[in-house]
Amino acid sequence: MINEIRDMKSTVLLIVFLFVTSLISAQNSGGKPNFILIVADDLGFADLSLNGSKQIPTPNIDRLAEEGINFTQGYVSAPVCSPSRAGLLTGRNQVHFGHDNNMGGNQPGFDPQYLGLPLTETTIASRLDKLGYATGLIGKWHLGEQPDYHPLKRGFDEMWGYTGGGHNYFTSKPDGKGYDAPIECNYKTPQAITYITDDKGDECVDFVKRHKNEPFFLFASFNAPHAPMHATEADLELFKHIKNEKRRKYCAMVHRLDVNVGRIMKEVEKQGLAENTLIVFISDNGGPVDSNASINAPLNGQKGILLEGGIRVPFIMNWKGKLDAGKTYKNPVISLDFAATFFELAGGQITKDVVFDGVNLMPFLTKETQSIPHKSFNWRFTISAAIREGNWKLVRLPDRFPMLFDLSKDISEQNNVAFDNLDLTKSMLKKLGDWDVSQPHPLFLEGAVWKKRQVKLYDAKYTLVQPE
Repeated sequence: MINEIRDMKSTVLLIVFLFVTSLISAQNSGGKPNFILIVADDLGFADLSLNGSKQIPTPNIDRLAEEGINFTQGYVSAPVCSPSRAGLLTGRNQVHFGHDNNMGGNQPGFDPQYLGLPLTETTIASRLDKLGYATGLIGKWHLGEQPDYHPLKRGFDEMWGYTGGGHNYFTSKPDGKGYDAPIECNYKTPQAITYITDDKGDECVDFVKRHKNEPFFLFASFNAPHAPMHATEADLELFKHIKNEKRRKYCAMVHRLDVNVGRIMKEVEKQGLAENTLIVFISDNGGPVDSNASINAPLNGQKGILLEGGIRVPFIMNWKGKLDAGKTYKNPVISLDFAATFFELAGGQITKDVVFDGVNLMPFLTKETQSIPHKSFNWRFTISAAIREGNWKLVRLPDRFPMLFDLSKDISEQNNVAFDNLDLTKSMLKKLGDWDVSQPHPLFLEGAVWKKRQVKLYDAKYTLVQPE
């Protein structure tokens, strides 16, 4: 009898505990989902085992896709870091507000006051902050280093990271500049760097722990595998069979990125948040084959140009119980879609004052609608511009006739069929030109030295098959 009473008390206490926990969870979340935006830096399309890599196992990133949706035609709005991130965080094509170029110092004739994400634009962090979210940036910013452009003034409540475009993986200096800049943090005294990919993983896990009882937006902005090519000795040992030293370092860096993506996933699961958290994984542009030994196969091209290897990237969405597990989505989508998706899921209302160039992807993924998210895309970056309509893609360069590719038959963009389809070439060139001349002037430029380099990148030969 005594044992029965004890068992009954234990059962009642368990029921009360579960009920109270569910009430607290519901009260704290307000029914709003959490968002974790994981951005890799300069990751090659083919450098995930998910996308066929035979050299780099990436089990954690693969699991994100296996338990979520893998987008095989996921694009970014620019082939380099800063403009791509400007589009990603605003949900607007950055060309529309003059953020065409990468940020590499002010050029003569331009006002340095405008060297950053224009203050006329609203980030998704700002929008979610107003909707009651805790917002945090861990890692790279690269959208302006002057005070007005600082992430803490652009919607982020918390920051641990740096405002420049890259960082040394092992050290920083109190008075350092560029890659040696000190780590900034507004919620604690930042610890000394151990290996920055792991340090970012630490901070992302800590952010999830600290904000588990309220809706949150975490921008997990990794710099791996962006230069400098720094890897730990333990990770290099895993890839000692790869003879090319730069490629070996690159593989080790991607491996360590994957490990820390896994740590974030594990913490979300540990805190019981998986069913209320949308996790997104993307790279800010294609791999810069010439500088970090990345591989974009079977895509042609690389970072800095508008061939597929520069703008088609790994693109994953994972939300337990809300998105079908193991699904492949084949229609073209773009990084601009994330801001619109997050905003509407958080309860935001689209008005004349809230403008996105991307769309909320959820109705397309849940089959609420049978239409496709986008019929066409436009890109403009320094010396080149491109348009995609359906499976047709046209690239315009300053020193040659336009190139036209049928991506349904030629994913590697090896066969320029512009002269075989003159009417289509003229039509698409006219649409691209009309769009181009309707855009404002860039607010800042990259150094002129990059123009010749980018033209040469269109003529380079790229690996189109996976190495063993």
